[in-house]
Amino acid sequence: MKWWYFVMMTVLCWGTYVTTLHHGQKELGKDSALRAFLFVGTAYFLVTAGVLIYLFATKEPMKFTSKGVSLSLMAGVLGAFGALGIIFALKTQSPLIVAPMVFAGTPIMNTFVNMIWDKQGAWPTEKKVMFFVGIFMAAGGTGLVLRNKPKPAAAPVPATAEAPLPANETTP
Repeated sequence: MKWWYFVMMTVLCWGTYVTTLHHGQKELGKDSALRAFLFVGTAYFLVTAGVLIYLFATKEPMKFTSKGVSLSLMAGVLGAFGALGIIFALKTQSPLIVAPMVFAGTPIMNTFVNMIWDKQGAWPTEKKVMFFVGIFMAAGGTGLVLRNKPKPAAAPVPATAEAPLPANETTP
């Protein structure tokens, strides 16, 4: 299967994650952030169980290195704290604010962490100026999205049994 299928799967899943989580929190009631996080963790557990079944079914070798295990666990902890951060942000902010900030800020942060970790050079030269222009454009794009985000729908006005008559009219 082509790699970009998996990228599209991730875009679809993560693109719907914040809004779905927000609605789940609302359905769980007041002060539901940590209760919502319990179910996010449960979902990770269920997906992991499916992967484990797949690994056994395909008889894939169960070879692990201590460094691979520790880095993968660290990544899981970072992911869990990231999910927890989104959950707490949604307690007071709309997904229309939280999602653009998270999903535009994340690739910028990832780029810098990757450059430092893999020692790919992090400071502009003549050839890298456009890279940093792109970083600033991504941040600026987030600002434009936040400034021009859709307005919440107006609450429906309840219908009254009878419309009030103007003060100078009488009923027949």
